[in-house]
Amino acid sequence: MINKFKYALVAGVALGSLAMPLQASAQIKIGFLGGFTGPIESLVPPIADGAKLALSQVNDAGGVLGGKTLELVTADTTCVDATKASDAADRLVNVEKVVAIVGAQCSGSTIASANGIAVPAGVAMISPASTSPAITTLDDKDLVYRTAPSDAFQGEVLSRLILSKGIKSVALTYVNNDYGKGFAASFAKAYTAGGGKVTGNEAHEDGKADYRAEIGSLASAGGDALVILAYGDGSGQTITRQVLESGDFNMFFGGDGMISSAFTKAMGGALDGKFTVTSPGASGGMGTDMFNKAAEMAKVNAKSPFVGNSYDAAFILALAIEQAGSADRGAIAKAIRDVASAPGEVINPGEWAKAVAAIKAGKGVNYEGAVGPHEFDAAGDVAGSYDEATVENGAVKVVGPLK
Repeated sequence: MINKFKYALVAGVALGSLAMPLQASAQIKIGFLGGFTGPIESLVPPIADGAKLALSQVNDAGGVLGGKTLELVTADTTCVDATKASDAADRLVNVEKVVAIVGAQCSGSTIASANGIAVPAGVAMISPASTSPAITTLDDKDLVYRTAPSDAFQGEVLSRLILSKGIKSVALTYVNNDYGKGFAASFAKAYTAGGGKVTGNEAHEDGKADYRAEIGSLASAGGDALVILAYGDGSGQTITRQVLESGDFNMFFGGDGMISSAFTKAMGGALDGKFTVTSPGASGGMGTDMFNKAAEMAKVNAKSPFVGNSYDAAFILALAIEQAGSADRGAIAKAIRDVASAPGEVINPGEWAKAVAAIKAGKGVNYEGAVGPHEFDAAGDVAGSYDEATVENGAVKVVGPLK
């Protein structure tokens, strides 16, 4: 699949050209921070493919700034190690000299990368998947954005979903990091306010081989279902397997982090009809349809979580470069809201030539993305949408949109 994209994917340290000014190069680098190893490793390749698709469309349509091509430079955050996330961002910003970053995915990685590297260097970041409410309050100098909604919203959505099924008591366990803590707090508050009871509420550490003590504590507290706010490739998978072995719960709920083909494959059919999750959704409008068709042609898995969000993040950065009229990091950062918000010519996924023409004519652009509009608020957040999804025949199946 990679050979179909007409640009280079840089994974190592480039030599020689780094000493040249960015504007003098025929290529402009955009970074991609992803958890290629760790508890979401099965989710990240499709997310990266979404960003690659956006840049390939731009390059195929003539590139940016009169013919410069965009290059995607990747770096591994591991998702769970803040030091490695900062190191990855440091390489992108200070060695590869990227002008902006798509990423990270895991919230802790985004926070560490932003605070330690990107914000001090004046490099904008657009995360397609970091959902912790803590990102909203970052002192980020208006440099950190995201195309996925905050878990302050997802927690409320998950609460309403569970209550709508008549489930009035749940035990809750969450991974002890920025993602899990923010999601759990939002969910517990909304679920209790809606009349539900959280019988047990316990954090757990990712990466352990045995969670039987935590499971026993949650089981003793009771509850009609177990809510697991963790990662399907990490602790979430281990906890689910050990709960199934013990028989302490037979109904499960979770969030976007639990959506993993590796997880459902490992469980076989044991979760069919027993596991329901909230999944980042799409608007279902023209932009979504156009993205889905392009993704199908490029053999990109558009159904995987956050792929459309990643495409949108990369396309917005390309638009910001064109709007800025240069590869200057500060100018690009200032142009992000301009290209993603009204007024301006409406631009759908893939409509690069139309966007360039509108910018040159002084009309401005208003990007309507693969997952819907991106009217960033003062904190760089978007409202977003979610679907209900469940496990059937050993795979995650979308049931329909949630409100």
